[in-house]
This record gives sequence, structure tokens and C-alpha cells, in this order.
Amino acid sequence: MTHHSEDAVRDAPGDVPDLRAVTGPLSEASHRHERAPSELPPDRNQAILEATKQVAALLKRHDHDFALAGSVAVYAHGGTGNLQHDADFCIKPEDAETVAATLAEAGLKVYTPPEDWLLKAKCLGQDIDLIYRLAGQPVSSDLLGRAHELRVDSVAMPVLAPTDLLRSLLGAFSEHHCDFGAVLPIARLLREKVDWEGIRREWGEQPMPAAFLFLLERLEIIAPRTEQAPARTGPAEGPSRGTPPPAGPPPGGHR
Repeated sequence: MTHHSEDAVRDAPGDVPDLRAVTGPLSEASHRHERAPSELPPDRNQAILEATKQVAALLKRHDHDFALAGSVAVYAHGGTGNLQHDADFCIKPEDAETVAATLAEAGLKVYTPPEDWLLKAKCLGQDIDLIYRLAGQPVSSDLLGRAHELRVDSVAMPVLAPTDLLRSLLGAFSEHHCDFGAVLPIARLLREKVDWEGIRREWGEQPMPAAFLFLLERLEIIAPRTEQAPARTGPAEGPSRGTPPPAGPPPGGHR
């Protein structure tokens, strides 16, 4: 995800609730993650997981419709604990304001970045992305309805289905962002759980996703696309290319 500093906060009315300092029940958890100067730095992956669990618990407690996405979703599906920069949650566009209010009331900082497809929040010092447009499309009830209920450490939460997860990653490829190396291990991990033909139908004609799918085929991570061979219009071989076969029976043959 693209990250922006908090000076990108906009105070336009109605965007998100006003920012305020962390208070309430989360402040004690946040204090536990503060460290004395002599202590070793906290494990970043575990910090992201703790923030993910806190936000998911809040969303569940207030009956918000959501699904975990991004690298933490890959972790929930069995990936390694080598997480990226933040925790990503998918929410419907019409729910963005109420979700932001829920997090703000719990003491989290919520703000609107320049991008028009997500909100951002801070929890336990970690970045939280609240995505309401995924791969250029609004997050829908159907997308969230396909989510799998999985555990992230000790907290169960809805997680994007593997096909939707890969679809979102391929849909983000462009001439300016095309990091195959980051998505390759995810595709290898989830390959048996993904509807690759469905992804081909949706993204197979786009240059960057098509190149990535071709790479997966060459690495034998996925099977080649099955297409019916074109009908032949002439003999495959002959004495001369394009020369028609001789009339009559073959030499030495009988009628």
C-alpha cells in the first residue's frame, strides 16, 4: 500500500471523524508496546498482528461487514509471518463513515489520505488501511460474503478468499507498480486454492497480469491455459510449403 505521513490529514467536513489522541481501552495495550530505551525493538510482524486483532475485534463487536486483505490475509491462509508494512481491511464504500467513527470512538487516529479508495488509521503504532475500492472496483457484499472465517493468532475474522486475494494483487499491477517478486510466493502458496481460469478471464488480456500468468506457467506453478487448437487449413508437411497433394491415389496404390 502507498503510505503517507499524518500531515496528509484533511479536515474536510464529513470525510472522517475528527482526529484525537489514543484513549480508552486501547491505550493500555498501546502502552504495553512502548519500550524503554534499553529494551530491544519490538518484533514488527507481531506488532502488525496485534494491531490487526485489535481492529478486527472492534469491527466484529460493532457488527461491521469486513474482510482482512493484504499480507496478513496471506498469513491467515498459511503464509509466513514475514508481513509487509500494514494491515489491510476491506469494507464497503457505504460503510466507510461508520467504520471510521467506530475506530475513532475507540481512540484510534483515523484520517483521509489523498487516494480516493481507502481511509487510514493508526493502531498500536501500526498503519491500518481501510480499503473500500479494491483493484479499481468498489468492495461489494458478494466479495465480503466469499470471505473465509480464519484465525489470526487467537482471533477469528473474515479473510478474503484466495481467488479474490490473488485477483486484487494482479489487478494492482501497472506500468508504475509491477513487483512480480512480491506476489510470486503468494501465488505459489495459494495455487491449489485459486480459480486461475477465472482470473485469466478477468485479467488475462491486461499486459502486466498476463505477463505474470505466463511467468507462473513457465515456472510450472500453474498449468498452461487450455485452448482449442485452430483447425488446420492444409497439410502440415509436404514437398513444398503450400503445395497441394497430388491428385489420384498415392504412388503404387490401387483404386
